Amino acid sequence: MTAAFMDLVDVTIVNIAIPSIERDLSASFGAIQWVTAGYALAFAAGLITGGRLGDIYGRKRLFLVGIAGFTLASALCGFAANPEMLVASRLLQGGMAALMVPQVLAIVHVTFPAHERGKVFGLFGAIVGLGAVSGPLLGALLTQWNLFGLEWRPIFLINLPVGIAGLILGRKYITESKAGQALRLDLVGVALVTLGLLMLIYPLTRGRELGWPLWGHLCMLASPLVFAALVAYERYKTRKDGSPLIELSLFKVKSFAAGVAVQLTFGVVMGVFFLVWTLYMQTGLGWTPLRAGLTGVPFSIAVSVAAGISVQKLVPRFGRKVLQTGALTMAAGLLLYIWEADRYGTGIHSWQMILPLVVMGAGMGLIVAPLTDAVLSEVPREHAGSASGLINTTQQMGTALGLGLVSVVFFDTVDDAAPRTPAEVGGAFTEAFQGALWWVAAVLGVIFLVMFALPRRPKQHQETAGLEPEASAPAPAEGAEGEGAAGGAGDAGATKVATAAESAEADREPVSAGRGSGGR
Repeated sequence: MTAAFMDLVDVTIVNIAIPSIERDLSASFGAIQWVTAGYALAFAAGLITGGRLGDIYGRKRLFLVGIAGFTLASALCGFAANPEMLVASRLLQGGMAALMVPQVLAIVHVTFPAHERGKVFGLFGAIVGLGAVSGPLLGALLTQWNLFGLEWRPIFLINLPVGIAGLILGRKYITESKAGQALRLDLVGVALVTLGLLMLIYPLTRGRELGWPLWGHLCMLASPLVFAALVAYERYKTRKDGSPLIELSLFKVKSFAAGVAVQLTFGVVMGVFFLVWTLYMQTGLGWTPLRAGLTGVPFSIAVSVAAGISVQKLVPRFGRKVLQTGALTMAAGLLLYIWEADRYGTGIHSWQMILPLVVMGAGMGLIVAPLTDAVLSEVPREHAGSASGLINTTQQMGTALGLGLVSVVFFDTVDDAAPRTPAEVGGAFTEAFQGALWWVAAVLGVIFLVMFALPRRPKQHQETAGLEPEASAPAPAEGAEGEGAAGGAGDAGATKVATAAESAEADREPVSAGRGSGGR
């Protein structure tokens, strides 16, 4: 949870400090764009690979490497002497996050038995809500306080004590786990998935600043061809040695495929809303970063509370209806926000935004925690890292698509108005904000419909030992059972009897947190 929070905050905390960074380092506009886009690109491109590396070499090991590297990169960002060093450090930081973040959900999936996992995903959902809003707030506070005359640098340096604490606690308390059968890294798959993601996300991330050049459109149009080649190669790799980068058979699991589709569209919602919301408050209404950050606190609290109760109390009784209610509740909050923005115009106050933000936050909390649990519920444990990487990657792709759509649904309205005076700017941004929220509400309607593909009721997770009478079975039986699970995932050699080495490997993998609370 510490690592997940640190990553979520780091994605948003930088935006607030951009003006200070630009002044202090005399950075060009292009360099400033790379400070934000570089992290997102390195992060998105490495998520699937990072998840698979955890399956192969150990999730705890990759988590510790990732959090150590992330902390080191944060220090390099904080002490950057020029724009080039800052951009390079942000690329490193994104790459280390790609090693660290997929292990979070994977470790939860393999450590906790089904009846306890909901509580943890409830906590994860609360962390998501807290991180989404506290990033801008922390960035505003740290920049405004100018601690020790460091100006913007504390937004990165704050990761040092948090990262060191996470490293120490992770080393002590996390149980090591890896795939129950020997897997090898699929280097061709790594190259194809990285190329495809860069061709899609880079033009979306920087397209508007570059004037939407022709090569950007060509890259985006060609990216599906790269993904098609990736699918074809992964099928070949599965038949050849059973060690693909992406377990395509995961998409045959209805809950996983539907959940990933929801993650993608929900990422679009997140990408559009949070950016236009920030622009509306700070540029349109002329609010300070601190005031804008404080305005979002009720939203964060609502997400955290709703996420905490959704998995533990509501989903066991009402199933997917909880997630669909969340989508409708978010849409209701958006419609209320649109009405208030129209009624009060540029004279709107922070307290008048509390009601729509609380309604939206409650809706988001009903989605984020149960969705993660639903997506991973039927995933074989040996592929938890790969599945987690796919979940995070689709979320990032959705967010990138949302950021790209902002140019269409928000900036086009502002540009058409051609505002000049502060009053005109406020009116144009308010109108653009309302228009963007209508788009977000429409996407939530699509999400509501896609959620019908999710399982009606949460199914009991397939555990290999911890909850079954055969819990005391010897290691070879566990290894064989792990191979059976792999067989369900379509691995070519999965029907073989486990070898002694594979059985020993499986024995090192925690079964329901080491058959007791001691493993946690």
